[in-house]
Amino acid sequence: MERLRQILKQIDHKGYKAYKSIQGTYRFPQYELAIDYVQGDPFASPSKIRIIIPWEQTILTREDTLTRKRTIHIEDYITRQIHRAIQRVGKQVNGSGKSGLIWIDPPGQEVLETTAVTISPRYLTVCLSIGLPARGRTVLGKEAERLLFEQLPTVLQQSVFSLKRESITSVIHLCDQQAAIREYMKKHGLVAVIGNGAILPRESGVSDRPLKQGAVPFQSPKELEVGIPVPHQQEPIRGMGIRKGITLIVGGGFHGKSTFLKALERSVYDHIKGDGREFVFTDEQAIKIRAEDGRSVQMVNISPFITHLPLGRKTDAFTTDNASGSTSQAANIMEALEAGATTLLIDEDTSATNFMIRDARMQALVQKDHEPITPFIDKVKQLYEEKGVSTILVMGGAGDYFDVADCIIKMEQYKPYDVTDEAKKISQTYPTERKMEGGISFGQINGRVITETCFNSQRGKKQKVVAKGKQVLQYGLSTIDLAAVEQLVHPSQVNAIGAILLYLERNNLFRKGWTIPEILSFVRDQIDQHGIQIFSMQKGHPGELVYVRPLELAAAINRFRLLKVK
Repeated sequence: MERLRQILKQIDHKGYKAYKSIQGTYRFPQYELAIDYVQGDPFASPSKIRIIIPWEQTILTREDTLTRKRTIHIEDYITRQIHRAIQRVGKQVNGSGKSGLIWIDPPGQEVLETTAVTISPRYLTVCLSIGLPARGRTVLGKEAERLLFEQLPTVLQQSVFSLKRESITSVIHLCDQQAAIREYMKKHGLVAVIGNGAILPRESGVSDRPLKQGAVPFQSPKELEVGIPVPHQQEPIRGMGIRKGITLIVGGGFHGKSTFLKALERSVYDHIKGDGREFVFTDEQAIKIRAEDGRSVQMVNISPFITHLPLGRKTDAFTTDNASGSTSQAANIMEALEAGATTLLIDEDTSATNFMIRDARMQALVQKDHEPITPFIDKVKQLYEEKGVSTILVMGGAGDYFDVADCIIKMEQYKPYDVTDEAKKISQTYPTERKMEGGISFGQINGRVITETCFNSQRGKKQKVVAKGKQVLQYGLSTIDLAAVEQLVHPSQVNAIGAILLYLERNNLFRKGWTIPEILSFVRDQIDQHGIQIFSMQKGHPGELVYVRPLELAAAINRFRLLKVK
């Protein structure tokens, strides 16, 4: 501690590179400060530090981290407390550029494993970025002393060292209840649960926070209501249970269908208390499917949906640099199945119409031998019965889906109603004249092998792997467009995708001849055993990484335009 103070005095008013001399570890009364990386100048990416706190300096008990899920929820809670403390304390140090900055990777509404705060059996580690103070490119040693000896300790005192036992207990109780509901879903054949009282609409199109005024709390129809026993309270959690199979969400425009599906899409993850979706849950292997015009597709078997293309183009190993709406949606489904998805979430608003439905009149006008597309309506039942993959589908414009649905929910004035029996009677009263075109079985799901040379992070003499928000990953000379991968909820998940791909490349794991499912299984096992930080290639501070599902990793791999498979 005093050694650091002495170095800062020695380098005061020297050139900025003199800050490199403070790299190292320093002991403070309640923690160790590890300065892992020092920025090149005050305008560059901030310096990286770790605060390493011995277990006995925290209020945590071994019971708090009894399960991995509890540990992740506690880490998330502490991260939020640190982020709030940074905002309260504010910037107290003068200087150019990023001087005086203290920053932690801020969480969103979801509870996700991150590298911002990690808890091990001996330590609680906080990973921060800081801006070392300078005027121009001249070291401000006294300001740096204020930053590291006053501002930073104040942030820690107002967060990590002032945690309340009742708050920790509240986090653990919610975590245990969420875990119990997910376990109940697996045992009772449910792909989704929406708790009574849930607030599904969000504040705005650019905010994921709950709508504050005018939101209609969710209330399950009695026919679909389940009561799920949970720990830490006597009363069960009640809400609507959606069973495995084919579920149709219908209703008029602006009555809440897409809002309902959006909540399910995000609820593959747990949510924090007060979000409105803390008791909304979806199968953790559920994936949002949409059309994606213009994307590249590499040797995907889309023949369950599309065959005999003009000019004899193969569809059992379909390749294109510019997919249409229907071929992209077919590829998205087949890639998701290859990656292990067990529930598909589909909204007609973002689907290709000719992929979803072909009515009787169109069948009469365009004969089947002149139509390459087998619509989803003719495959959705086979998909469930043969592959065990459920579908939740928003469909306001095609009543033909009544015939294949197991459950039909009508949204009216933002309230759900079970209209399955009514819809089935309508189907009998007004029978469809369309012919089924799905054949005798769903078809084959292939496991492709990535060729060893296609993932190359080199750009000139350096490796370049850079995430640009939630929508773009620069990997070497190629840009991966992730804008249509809707279940990426945090920018640092894209960092994690880049880190995983770089790890696989550097460790020559693409050379093993593994299929994509085998690669995803390896990644899943590594995360389960070691956490997401195992994929960091940095010493000390691991960088900003947030847990990403293998499904989204597969989506990124499949959108890599230099991808080569066999």
